Amino acid sequence: QEQLAESGGGLVQPGGSLRLSCAASGFALEYAAVGWFRQVPGKEREWILCNSANDNTTVYADFVKGRFTITRDNAKNTVLLQIDKMKPEDTADYFCTKFKYSGCPVYTHIASAYDYWGQGTQVTVSS
Repeated sequence: QEQLAESGGGLVQPGGSLRLSCAASGFALEYAAVGWFRQVPGKEREWILCNSANDNTTVYADFVKGRFTITRDNAKNTVLLQIDKMKPEDTADYFCTKFKYSGCPVYTHIASAYDYWGQGTQVTVSS
């Protein structure tokens, strides 16, 4: 059974950094495109980025502006999301997801394009 599990969320002060982890089981994450989304309760899930496994390129949402970085640790079957210079508006539940192919979907920002999701990890940015 293919599963994803996020971890690393928590409380961080504005301007701080956080590293989220997405661990895969039941399949090799290195062969799948990986996306990250976030969601504030009561709002739609917001796309952050998608990383292609075939060429390791990443496409980002406009609001990212260099603050979000994705890296792969294939030995651990894990993907990491580094978030820097955090802002209160980054407060949300963060989700990783995978696409069935190694390249990102054409509509990278549409949640329904992806097939498996983790349960999410909560991030709060507050002083």
